Amino acid sequence: MELILLENILNLGNIGDKVKVKNGYGRNYLLKQGKALRFNKENQSYVEKKKDELNKKNVEIKNKFKEISKLVNKKVFIFKRESKENGELYGSIKPKEITNLIKEEVKADVSPSQIILKDELNKVGTFNASINFHSEVKAIISIKIDKIQSK
Repeated sequence: MELILLENILNLGNIGDKVKVKNGYGRNYLLKQGKALRFNKENQSYVEKKKDELNKKNVEIKNKFKEISKLVNKKVFIFKRESKENGELYGSIKPKEITNLIKEEVKADVSPSQIILKDELNKVGTFNASINFHSEVKAIISIKIDKIQSK
């Protein structure tokens, strides 16, 4: 499927680029989210006319995410969980729980899909995670998992 991008997308392209993607990704994500248009002459000329406006909008979005990034970058978020003797948790910590804690502590809106975990958070310890706000704006956070002391 050939599309024209309406915003910069990490590992794919920039505004106005013609890209070839798999049908499902194009239909279910890029088109549905308004991030791209099907490639044809009309859409191509539309994007060329609107490119300045789209770039301006992209800069506004990027600046908004930079502010949020400053709030959360290099912060440590602490979870207290019950664990087994060997330090393994009874359940792993999911991106949704991380976003809820970020919202609670820093008052910043982060969606679970923006959080990239390198490993599963299923044992006591400190882990790094990155938050991909925008194709050009990222933040690194630490997630510390402490054991709840049993009585």
